[in-house]
Amino acid sequence: MNPRYTVYVDGQEGTTGLRIHEYLAARPDIEVLRIDADKRKDVAERARLLNAADVAFLCLPDAASREAAALVTNPKTCLIDASTAFRTDPAWVFGLPELAAGQRAAIRGSKRIANPGCHASAFILLLRPLVDAGLVAPGHGITATSITGYSGGGKKMIEEYEAAALPGGDAALRAPRPYALTLAHKHIPEMMAHTGLQVAPVFMPIVSSFYKGLCVSVPLHLSALRAGTNGAVLQEVLAQRYGGERFIRVMPLSDPQTLSGGFFDVQACNDTNRVDVFVFANGDQAVLMARLDNLGKGASGAAVQAMNVHLGCEEGLGL
Repeated sequence: MNPRYTVYVDGQEGTTGLRIHEYLAARPDIEVLRIDADKRKDVAERARLLNAADVAFLCLPDAASREAAALVTNPKTCLIDASTAFRTDPAWVFGLPELAAGQRAAIRGSKRIANPGCHASAFILLLRPLVDAGLVAPGHGITATSITGYSGGGKKMIEEYEAAALPGGDAALRAPRPYALTLAHKHIPEMMAHTGLQVAPVFMPIVSSFYKGLCVSVPLHLSALRAGTNGAVLQEVLAQRYGGERFIRVMPLSDPQTLSGGFFDVQACNDTNRVDVFVFANGDQAVLMARLDNLGKGASGAAVQAMNVHLGCEEGLGL
């Protein structure tokens, strides 16, 4: 079978770019364009490859992504950007197919797609259905915690954690480490824009000494929600919203399997493109939880899924 589409990854040596290459390696319908190692900083060569591609993934820091996007003059090239540069830009479609009705059509029809952040994906998938259903008011003050593997920090952080695991390594890196304590994490704007929340959530991420896996937790007082809302209502709204979604699995209320074990497995979605969604509740409170692979559905897997939607391929192809 001859390749039907050409793909270029600008930033192919980074964590996200490398994983995208792994997803595409076995795809006979994809021809991956590669830049010579000695030309990786050659703007003219990068521009040539960007404009030669049907789909170009930008796996770059924000400023570099903006510069790369400006190099594209071919109207047929679809850009899928993995940075935070365009996630709230109205000229770019948010690359989360499960976001809402019509999102797949928007991704299919756009040449500019902003890949969601890992923490943001889990948070949005939990809150957007509840805001849409009127259970959570747009002005409600939400708090959220996310625990994530260190691969989300990129090559430098991976190297630091791998060194810490060796004898004599930095013991501080062997314990969970909260960060973004300025309360201005870069995912907050998209967390608001794509849930409909009008108040910035108090968001505290925590990086820990495992390679990959992520879980966002959102605690709720049921008395602060729409009258009559309990755990069963929250679970049912999420189950109805994601019914039929191949990559989202809404678990039973107060999941008996999790409760019987007593501890939550943050890494259970690793090496998949799946998101598991949970509601744990008693008579007064609830905790919403969503877990995913921060390198899969939280980054590279989501980008390939958006590419599949845009090209009209089977959505799970290669995932």
